[in-house]
This record gives sequence, structure tokens and C-alpha cells, in this order.
Amino acid sequence: MKIFITGGRGMLGRTLSRHWSADHTLFIADLPETDITDAKGLGEALDRFAPDCVVHCAAMTNVDRCETEREAAFRLNAEATAGLAEACAARGIRLIAISTDYVFAGNDSGDRSEDDPIAPATVYGASKAAGEEAVRRLCPNHIIARIAWLYGAGGPSFVHTMAKLAADEPKRTLKVVDDQVGNPTSCDAVADELTAVLARPDLRGTFHMTCEGTVSWHGFAKEIFRLLGYTELTVDPCTTEEYPRPAPRPHCSALSKAKLATAGLPAMPTWQEALARFVKSEWPSA
Repeated sequence: MKIFITGGRGMLGRTLSRHWSADHTLFIADLPETDITDAKGLGEALDRFAPDCVVHCAAMTNVDRCETEREAAFRLNAEATAGLAEACAARGIRLIAISTDYVFAGNDSGDRSEDDPIAPATVYGASKAAGEEAVRRLCPNHIIARIAWLYGAGGPSFVHTMAKLAADEPKRTLKVVDDQVGNPTSCDAVADELTAVLARPDLRGTFHMTCEGTVSWHGFAKEIFRLLGYTELTVDPCTTEEYPRPAPRPHCSALSKAKLATAGLPAMPTWQEALARFVKSEWPSA
């Protein structure tokens, strides 16, 4: 298969390339060579490569920066996504668009399903929700894959940040937020699920692709340190209010994966299984 990956040099894009390069022909679309906000240039790149599928990973994902750079966030996450969806539909190309838990406000407890109404509480979430709407409206042959709390080889990610803090001062005491919960998810787990999606050209719609199980950032950090062997490091819980940020963080980012089973797709691994595999591969000596 010929696969065109936008944002191909980002963390998820790199992982997809590693998973797929042996079996598929890939076009890594990223700056400076490919600018997806340039409709003409994007169309020419699609025509030259003639992909069977586009996997759209490119996005402005810095949640706090989106709050202060709203125009830039909507230009990339909404307008460029709409242009890509239109270009794919015109050429008969399947589109797999990566989205986020931030399309939900995250103020309620319990897992959100794919069919729950969205209510973004941030500029980032609103821009990604607008991108989702454009994909549904403009490109019938699409998959929208919502992911959250992502980490992968090389980072940047929460896992890498915690690992560096521990390595710099292994006997320190850290405070980590304990009143935000979600599904920590490895890029490898997402890549495995998308590999199954590639084999199902009949599949359409929105799917949640986060790892199974829910934990707070505090619990996630403690498991990272345990796997890395930092037994003398102390991790104290704190509240969101103790660490205010420009963009509000959802208190519950947990996503239901029931639709994967309904579609006959593989189950996502638990967050603990995925994290253990990742730590072993990223830090072999741990």
C-alpha cells in the first residue's frame, strides 16, 4: 500500500513509519518540504505520490500555545484538515485523521463514547473538533482516531519528562497532579490498531484508540518510576489548582473503546502493559 503521512516527523508519525516501512511505500509529509496549509502544494504532492491512504498526524498540539495563538491553531487543525479532506475526496483517497480527547470538556466522570456529544473547553479542542467536522463533511471515506496522553520513542512526552527528572535527581520529591485521570497511550499501541484499520478498507467512522484502564497523572508517574527502578524518589499528589495553566485541563479524559470490538478490531492493550513494553524498549538497562 502507498501511505502518505502528514506530520511524519512527529512522535506518532515516526512510530508509524517504523511499523510500516517494511510492508508499505511511505511518503513522509512534513515541513519544510510539505506544508499542508498550502492547498496547491499539497494537491501536487498527493498527485505525485498517488497514495491509497493518507494518515493525518500533523497538528498544532501545544495546548497552552493554542490559547494564545488561536488563528494559527485553527489554520492547521481545522482549515488545513478541511483542505486535506477535500483533496482526498476529490482523488478517491482514504483519509485516517488523528484527533484527541480534548474535543470533550472532560468535566464529567466516566468514559466518553464515540457518540457522546462533544464540548471542547479549549482552543486546541475546538480547533480539533472543527477538523473532525470537516473530515466527516468533506471525505466520506474516512476514519477519525481519537487518542490521548500519548508517548512514544524519542518523545517529547510525560514519560520522557518524568524519566529525565528522576535521572537528574533520583532522591528528590516531586508533586504530580492527582485529580486529572485518563488513558496513557503508547504510539506503538496506536500503530498496531491503525495497522488493523489499514487492512479494513470497508471501515468508516470515529474510533477511540487509547489504551485500556484509567489512572491519574500521579499514578502514571509512580508506575513510570517503578519500572525505571527509581525506588528512592518520592511522588506526592497535588491538585490542578496548585499548577494553573493557560488552557484548562480535563479532569477526566477516559475514552470508551467499545466501538473497536463492535467493528471487529483488536482490543487496545492496558496502559500498564503498553508502558512496561515501552520502558523496556526505550531504556533497556532499566
